[in-house]
Amino acid sequence: MNADLSIITLISEASLLVKLVMLALFAISLYSWLLIFRKRAELNQAKADADSFEDKFWSGNELNKLYDDISSRPHASRGMEGIFEVGFKEFVRLKKAAPDSGLVLEGSQRVMRISLAREIDQLEMSLPFLATAGSTSPYIGLFGTVWGIMNSFRALGDVQQATLSMVAPGIAEALIATAMGLFAAIPAVIAYNRYSHEVERLINRYDTFLEEFSSILQRQHD
Repeated sequence: MNADLSIITLISEASLLVKLVMLALFAISLYSWLLIFRKRAELNQAKADADSFEDKFWSGNELNKLYDDISSRPHASRGMEGIFEVGFKEFVRLKKAAPDSGLVLEGSQRVMRISLAREIDQLEMSLPFLATAGSTSPYIGLFGTVWGIMNSFRALGDVQQATLSMVAPGIAEALIATAMGLFAAIPAVIAYNRYSHEVERLINRYDTFLEEFSSILQRQHD
């Protein structure tokens, strides 16, 4: 094996299985970073939308006017706006159809809970992949390392006298797989922990708004 220990040379001269492991880890890392940037933008937008809607909702405007403004938009409402829109729409519909305040409020809360569940599903999208990448990438890299070291020591069986220079390149190329596994795992773990916390806080905001809005609807009906 060539004594050149540059990273490019070590990767190019690695065994086929180790190369496949490195390629898989590179793909995992690349896709993880894509999800990290995409999720960052999505959560920033969700928090900005929530702040903007709360300012409008608690500014004292009439609910009918706020609903008309939101429902007249060409795009579908998301986040708190979406919860408010479906809840108020159902409230108005049931209030006309049934005089029972319990049924009206129960129906409104039910559709808002459904909307909240959809928002939670959207917010949590991509997080499972980051968690999986963070937990499995080191083991994938370790597998490539173990395989590469096995090949290095197996090659020593064909020589009479083993030297460090003979096994160093094989061990070095194998350890690159471990390094790539850590490179793929560490950002994914950090992003998953950070984003999970932010998603949980957003969900709590949505749920709190849902309860507050339900109380407002109950007072309006009464």
